Amino acid sequence: MSNLTLAGLGDHVGKELGLSGWVTIDQQRIDTFAACTGDHQWIHVDVERAKRESPFRGPIAHGYLTLAMVAPLAMEVGIIPRDAAAGLNYGVDKVRFLAPVPSGARVRLRVVLSGIEPRDGGQVVMKTLNTLEVEGSEKPALIAETLALLIPAAGARQ
Repeated sequence: MSNLTLAGLGDHVGKELGLSGWVTIDQQRIDTFAACTGDHQWIHVDVERAKRESPFRGPIAHGYLTLAMVAPLAMEVGIIPRDAAAGLNYGVDKVRFLAPVPSGARVRLRVVLSGIEPRDGGQVVMKTLNTLEVEGSEKPALIAETLALLIPAAGARQ
């Protein structure tokens, strides 16, 4: 459970909220993502061809698969304040895909609270800077500025 509160979020702006554990992005996850989205580009799903023809010498994860990892890993970090009834995806201000994630690589997420915007009814839009690190790589897979709408639980201090 998060030790953040809605009233105390302002104290954490500019600070790292946490770092997730490592998660393996294996070929099964890549293939499942391809099946869900219909994106069957060979560089992701044709292992033998990717070994022969890809500049990465093997299959890589879809960029949008790596982006999709931000939400669950941020939840693992505990970015939703304990007195929020819900934290909803509100948007993405900026995403940059900086390095490929080879099949079988491990990734983790570093989250920094970059801003908050109070709204009516005690709601808050929380902006975070998310860096998806690839084990053994100097460059992160991606950096994404994301927004979450925090809805206070009944009785939350405003």
